[in-house]
Amino acid sequence: MNRRPLGRSELVIEPLVLGGNVFGWTVDEARGFDILDAFVDEGFTAIDTAEGYPNWVPGNPPGMSETIIGKWLKARGNREKVHIITKVNSANEAGGLKADAIKQSVEASLKRLQTDYIDLYFSHWPDLEAEHEETLGAYDVLIRSGKVRVIGASNYDSAMMKAAQETSILKTLPRYEVTQPLYNLYERERFDDLRPYLIENEVGAITYFSLASGFLTGKYRSKDDANKSQRGGGMDKYLNDKGFRILDALDQVAQKHEANAAEVALAWLVAQLGVSAPIASATSLDQVKSLARGVRLNLDEEDNEALTSAGR
Repeated sequence: MNRRPLGRSELVIEPLVLGGNVFGWTVDEARGFDILDAFVDEGFTAIDTAEGYPNWVPGNPPGMSETIIGKWLKARGNREKVHIITKVNSANEAGGLKADAIKQSVEASLKRLQTDYIDLYFSHWPDLEAEHEETLGAYDVLIRSGKVRVIGASNYDSAMMKAAQETSILKTLPRYEVTQPLYNLYERERFDDLRPYLIENEVGAITYFSLASGFLTGKYRSKDDANKSQRGGGMDKYLNDKGFRILDALDQVAQKHEANAAEVALAWLVAQLGVSAPIASATSLDQVKSLARGVRLNLDEEDNEALTSAGR
């Protein structure tokens, strides 16, 4: 399993990031510990969360996902062996990337995570009220103080990334080494626009919604399947000719490799130019093992072309 550098930074990870958005939502603390243990046992190190996960659950205190991960880090005493990724401005609020907001948010995240540093800290959403110079300047302070190692930008398009990079050069500030874009077999347009910038400037990409909220697992094939999980209600947008073509291609390639649809979808992502690693969540130990199989699965040229063509 080839480890991959994240941009020009010192961070190098395996090609799979565990999504922490389910911790405190569909996964409680005890099961979360088991899933995190299994993920590390499979040889992976990168864990993704955010200050806003999962704040959409009624009654949850802020940052429940970070809190669960922090308790696990303390219980296992393995902080130096994993890479913790979290994000600021998770609510996409105006002013969320201003210096004072970043300073306040990072301290809260560090406390919940029970650590004194974050490996990769993302601007979760663009903030049109905050100038790049102010945001990057705030990150510069955090990096110099040792509280953050590397920074990234989530949901930024190529124009935003270019503007931020120009500011980092002109003002001698740290640059975004990693992006976190939406990208999967079904939804490709945003990443296709971003990819030339990433390759030219050696910026990493950790993709989210890698399995299209579960559609690419193959368990949602009709509107009647929507009640199979809490995410089922969002499947309608995938249940069309394009979606069915992709499922058919996944089924064929999966049968060839004695794999399942999710494993093949992840294998396709890992093979795409410009992708450092996909994020994928798990709610059971079997799912962790399946994710691991997926990113270790090698597809041939014919497989990749069949999958790519199905989603055009």
